Amino acid sequence: MSIANKLARTELVDMIPYQSARRLCSGGNEFHSKVWLNANEAAGNGDYQINSDCINRYPDFQPENLINAYSQYSGLATNEILATRGADEGIELLIRTFCQAYQDNILICPPTYGMYAISAQNHGAGIIKVPLTDNCQLDLEGLRAQVGRVKVVFLCSPGNPTGNLLSQSSIKAALDMFADSAIVVVDEAYIEFCPKHSVATWLKQYPQLVVLRTLSKAFALAGLRCGFTLANSDIITMLSKVIAPYPISAPVAEIASKALSSEGITEVNARVQTTNVLREKLADWLSTQPWCQSVFTSDANFVLFRTHNTNEKNFVFESLAEQDILIRDQSKQMSLEHCLRISIGSEDELDNLKQTLIKANENKPAQTLEKEN
Repeated sequence: MSIANKLARTELVDMIPYQSARRLCSGGNEFHSKVWLNANEAAGNGDYQINSDCINRYPDFQPENLINAYSQYSGLATNEILATRGADEGIELLIRTFCQAYQDNILICPPTYGMYAISAQNHGAGIIKVPLTDNCQLDLEGLRAQVGRVKVVFLCSPGNPTGNLLSQSSIKAALDMFADSAIVVVDEAYIEFCPKHSVATWLKQYPQLVVLRTLSKAFALAGLRCGFTLANSDIITMLSKVIAPYPISAPVAEIASKALSSEGITEVNARVQTTNVLREKLADWLSTQPWCQSVFTSDANFVLFRTHNTNEKNFVFESLAEQDILIRDQSKQMSLEHCLRISIGSEDELDNLKQTLIKANENKPAQTLEKEN
């Protein structure tokens, strides 16, 4: 037995880490030769310059230029904002701050983002699951049954990998039922694609509410690893006791601040408009394909769809992979049998995907695939 296996916490030895799109399909030297439609990234390349005059100095704990820029963008006070290394660090901080290891639980609503559960496992927190309903909404009675049993509730809206919004009335109901017993986290990683549905303006009304944001999606800065946790000042103060002393590097703060400028926001809005148009076109096209059973409603930068059976799911996935077009297999998620997810890349990338599948379907052996239950 290795020294690592001998000394590690028992539950970590056999734990499977989060399988990110990049971890599943490492770019390596072929990074630019593939069409990456499996990680909900923005299309195209960024063009940013940085000032390295003070690179020899430690950055501020919370860079003033960055916090002020996000304050102006979000309409929140600076003491209601914590900059983190992506929204993922915000998830981890919330669990470490509010869950006693091996005593407290988090609540998740699968199918949902996998890092909630992984972060809980890493910390030794329990995981209680209340699955979404058949129409991908909150099971309020199921949530009510868990009041008093959990310390942090994670809600994702728009959802990942489903793509749909949770109704605001159901989010309010969850906030009311957990008002005195749990932190309710609304993950808004994709909210720029449907900004009118944000709940960030509810922070003063609901002191237990936390909102997670990121610059990885609509801002096209996934490689920067910059996110934000939005909450009342008491929660931000508590999280600040747990976070690393220098979470945001100076170059990250500089690039992110420029992206949050008026010029940067104009670019984001244009990108969102283009993405939403391409998403609807892709969803319409998918709904006409013989191997597609249904297409999920999406308010994000991706489309989830269900094929008729495993054979057809594999046909779609493998036909694309053979042409170096990568999408995400979500069929192992709860209630998502035979489902695949396509990120909204550029118009050329999506046209390439469509033509590849049309050609593959034309060349498919003439046989009827037996539908599975």
